[in-house]
Amino acid sequence: MSDKRQQIVPAGAQPLYDNYHFAPATRVGDRIWLSGQVGIDANFVAGKDMEEQARFAFEAIKATLEAAGASLADVVELMSFHTDLRGEIADFVKVKDVYFPKDYPCWTAIGVTQLAAPEYKVEIRVVAVADSGAA
Repeated sequence: MSDKRQQIVPAGAQPLYDNYHFAPATRVGDRIWLSGQVGIDANFVAGKDMEEQARFAFEAIKATLEAAGASLADVVELMSFHTDLRGEIADFVKVKDVYFPKDYPCWTAIGVTQLAAPEYKVEIRVVAVADSGAA
């Protein structure tokens, strides 16, 4: 893989790229940085609760990694931003553990006062190293 910077814009994410001027992911060599993913569906509607929003965000992360030539197994760092960290962390962890059942990445969870829209409960960003995951 080239050491040139590549912008990764998976199917369905083009409106975000065009309207808000950011790449969902950037890949340089085998390193991949993902922009924060919020808990919205394909129609950009927020999930009804933390579990649904976390699922939507992890599915978007999974799709973005696949578009970049990687997988969830390649995630080395996970950072999550929560508007109700203490109140909803158990629901978040329940979903996170479905997507990362073993070989856990590093994880930092941060409580914040607000995200981009008032209905957003969580935003997740990851760093991955392609082909580093367990076989």
